[in-house]
Amino acid sequence: MSVHKIVNELFHLFNTRSFKQRPFIVAIDGLSGAGKTTMVKELEDVLKRKCNVTIIHMDDHIVENTKRYNTGYDEWFEYYYLQWDIDLIKNDLLEKIHNYYTEISLPYYDKNSNKTTLKEITISYDSIILIDGIFLQRKEWKSFYDYKIFLNCPREIRYERVLNRDLYIGNLQTRLNKYKRRYWLGEEHYLKTENPIEQADKIIDMN
Repeated sequence: MSVHKIVNELFHLFNTRSFKQRPFIVAIDGLSGAGKTTMVKELEDVLKRKCNVTIIHMDDHIVENTKRYNTGYDEWFEYYYLQWDIDLIKNDLLEKIHNYYTEISLPYYDKNSNKTTLKEITISYDSIILIDGIFLQRKEWKSFYDYKIFLNCPREIRYERVLNRDLYIGNLQTRLNKYKRRYWLGEEHYLKTENPIEQADKIIDMN
């Protein structure tokens, strides 16, 4: 499906929404390596010609690594349940958008310093918010979205992408081991418990 067709659908939904006091919230969900960041950038480039657009990358808001590594839990559990402050995202982002806040403070994570810094973002009520990230349809968050898109990409393509991408982890074997212990098991848990493909409003095949 072309980006322009998706944009036209989103813009139509935005213009015909029954609520006008807050933004239209779109979740761009998908597993690791599915192409979420690229898709959001392409959607933004076209959408911003039609309306105000705010982008929120969920990976900007992870917690410090001391809160998500060596906690005593299995690594997949740390990834799924501890990588983000789930309640903070719900209370300080999603609920505030629904409650008509136009100024929202969120912690932004800096990998180099392993610290988070509060930054304020301004949100127009007459806008589309594109939120991209993994696990977006977890039970704590999914009811806040007005439209949910799941990028469905074949496993072999996703695996090749992430293993070639995340060089900071170490050599290929180290990367593979970490993905097996942490990331892929977390993704399996997500698919099993939340069934995000079935829950999405639109599935986009990314092969």
